[in-house]
Amino acid sequence: MLLALGSCDLRSQFDFKKERERIAAYNSMLQADADFSRRSEEVGLRRAFMEYIENDAVMLRPGSLPWVGADAVDKLSALNDSAVVLRWEPKGGDISGDMGMGYTFGTYEMEFTDSLYTGSYVTIWKKQEDGNWRFILDSRNEGAGKW
Repeated sequence: MLLALGSCDLRSQFDFKKERERIAAYNSMLQADADFSRRSEEVGLRRAFMEYIENDAVMLRPGSLPWVGADAVDKLSALNDSAVVLRWEPKGGDISGDMGMGYTFGTYEMEFTDSLYTGSYVTIWKKQEDGNWRFILDSRNEGAGKW
């Protein structure tokens, strides 16, 4: 019995290479979310969202029906973001086993000239053929504080 246990190789039960690839993909998705926030501060939320949105993405906003696909792009294109700064910070998430999709969540601040709104968000990401991440669902919940 001890001989059988001694010959059991635990490394064969866990694929370290695959796990390293999964961690790298997860980290690249988190970095995409952080870069997205940085772009929002640099070029404005409208332009940043247009850079990171997938063509058939869904956006969920409080007090509004879902913005879907072309409708989401149209609504983003029409936004006047000159008086607002949107920034957020990813706090965590997860990635699918095939490393093609995942989600991030965190907190955000939306600053207008005379007011500040905070909340939490969740974004679902899809890896593109070129290796970049684009969001396919973005949702936020107003009212949460800093974490």
